[in-house]
Amino acid sequence: MRFKVKVDGNLRSFRHRNFRILYPANAVSNIGTWAQRVAQDWLVLELTDNSGTYLGLVTAVQFLPILLFSLLGGKFADRFNKRKALILTNILGGSSSLVLGLLVVTESVFLWQVFVLAAVLGLSNAIDGPIRQSFTTEIVGLDDLPNAVSLNSANFNGGRLIGPAVSGGLIAAFGTGPSFLINGLSYCFVIAALLQLNEKAFFHQDQKKSDGNIREGIKYVRARPDIYVVLLIVFFISTFGLNFQIFNALMATKEFGLGPASFGLMGTFVAIGSFIGAVGSARLERFRSAKFVIKGGIVFSISVMVVSVLPTFTIYMIWLPLCGLSALTTLVSANSLVQTSSDPIIRGRVMGLYLLIFLGGTPFGSPIIGLSTELIGIRPTIGICGAISLTASILIWFVYKNRVTPPTDISVTAVLKSVNSN
Repeated sequence: MRFKVKVDGNLRSFRHRNFRILYPANAVSNIGTWAQRVAQDWLVLELTDNSGTYLGLVTAVQFLPILLFSLLGGKFADRFNKRKALILTNILGGSSSLVLGLLVVTESVFLWQVFVLAAVLGLSNAIDGPIRQSFTTEIVGLDDLPNAVSLNSANFNGGRLIGPAVSGGLIAAFGTGPSFLINGLSYCFVIAALLQLNEKAFFHQDQKKSDGNIREGIKYVRARPDIYVVLLIVFFISTFGLNFQIFNALMATKEFGLGPASFGLMGTFVAIGSFIGAVGSARLERFRSAKFVIKGGIVFSISVMVVSVLPTFTIYMIWLPLCGLSALTTLVSANSLVQTSSDPIIRGRVMGLYLLIFLGGTPFGSPIIGLSTELIGIRPTIGICGAISLTASILIWFVYKNRVTPPTDISVTAVLKSVNSN
């Protein structure tokens, strides 16, 4: 006897069995991911005597592979079996976390090893990201995709609620090692879930084969103002505004004189707003547009600038959820728009470009931000980052607000033909 689940409204993606299998596994993995992020930052500060420069450099090394390989990941997404590819990327990512955890608990870790293993994890994420993003469409179909993106964002930020707080407590009690081991083991849950998926239930919206040409994906995005305007906003707010791991680590240590538990709690407070924003985004599907994303970028940038002048730890903590709320509402809308408005045959490459834009600026931005904190202090650095993001968002609004209507035919052939004829 089969058990049939009937779910409507904001939870309608759970109608799909494959989504129900993956969702809890991803929840465990997300907790591990955020636990490691806090532990890695704290480990670097321990090894370098609270150096903001080294903290920025390690972050840059971890995200550099995204700059180099995310487009390749998008190509793989359009050419190969996504489920099998994701199993391989999770094996690689989990292995890097376990190795780092073992080095820490055996007290044999050096800074160069942190750099190397951060790069390996970054490589895994660079290939995994666009495949996982485009895989969501195969799991739930195009109609339920915006809802699934919102639920997945809520999942990710649910992990962000739990992971930093757990990691902060573990670091205070046992050091950073257990957080890395927990993250490494969490990948096993995702691998097990991927092995249980029923491929016959996948949604294959376009059966045409693609050679996965990366240039075709770039030309497609350049021909779609409604997409590249969204990507521009995502670039500026992610490169300059979404640096709360660095901001919080240095505010905790240098401004407020606090320890790892408080640092972990800061991440949890950001996640409170992010979680609310992700859940609430499921109710905002009809409002999603490129203009909505631009306005969200403006609001988020202002919230970051306010952070730079908050005088006490308590007020700082109270404001962090507002930053998370505005950031996630904007990013969930951006992600949904890019996925749903792209031709299925090229969606993997478009999401590879999205990931490149979303995280590819970090290898350049993080070292500069880290160095800036050493030269002028953490508060001025936060203020400048928010101001850059705000200025860019306002300029994009005035330049592109009348050019963001999507074409009636989003097929690769139609879009590129329209560009060539102009």
